[in-house]
Amino acid sequence: MNDTPHIEVRGLEVAYGTFVVLHDVSFQVQRGEVFVIMGASGCGKSSVLRHMIGLTETSKGEILVNGQSLVTASAQERDSMTSRFGVLFQAGALWSSMTLAENVALPLEHSTDLSPAEVAELVRLKLAWVGLKGFEDFYPAEVSGGMVKRAGLARAMALDPEILFFDEPSGGLDPVTARRLDELILQLRDSLGTTVVMVTHELASIFAVADNAIFLNAQTRTLTAWGSPCQLLKEAKDPAVREFLTRGEALGAATH
Repeated sequence: MNDTPHIEVRGLEVAYGTFVVLHDVSFQVQRGEVFVIMGASGCGKSSVLRHMIGLTETSKGEILVNGQSLVTASAQERDSMTSRFGVLFQAGALWSSMTLAENVALPLEHSTDLSPAEVAELVRLKLAWVGLKGFEDFYPAEVSGGMVKRAGLARAMALDPEILFFDEPSGGLDPVTARRLDELILQLRDSLGTTVVMVTHELASIFAVADNAIFLNAQTRTLTAWGSPCQLLKEAKDPAVREFLTRGEALGAATH
């Protein structure tokens, strides 16, 4: 067994110019777990995710993937590391001028030597896996928001990544559609062993899918809790964590 964390973040600082959003953020993500980055709006959740996938340059701190530094890696090494990532952005980020199939085909066409027939077959399989069989030739504007998210997930999975990153995957979805997306995420983890890192403030999703989670406190500007959501609900020392995890009707869901 490889005991090296799949991802390790050490002493990360998130800053815009001289304004520090977060400081001294450190945590580990283990292989095959669903890991949630949570906190109130504006706490820096998505900024941490952007550092983890290499979209934002890290000026202070360290990010290790399979024990290798993403921060000090050469451009070629970084490309090799990030090629094992799949990313689903908040709005799905599909090209509106392309069909769902064409969107999913993009990473396969750009990063593999597969023939057009092989690409088409893989695209059909990926879309079928997320419940979109028969919608290959539809454009994003012709399907629902939930279907756009699932198509975005199919595209993120196109190259069979080791790690999937999701930024607010349930944002803007109705509860039933959001629950189905959560179920897809768990299927990914269970059937493929994929490591999932997810940014969200949706409590139903946090308690449904997270093996572990961290809480980013916007007031103290750092990480103040780390553990399973149910454990944090009972044991977290930061009162902001309990307040966050007991909002509205989610408390009942958390105790089941």
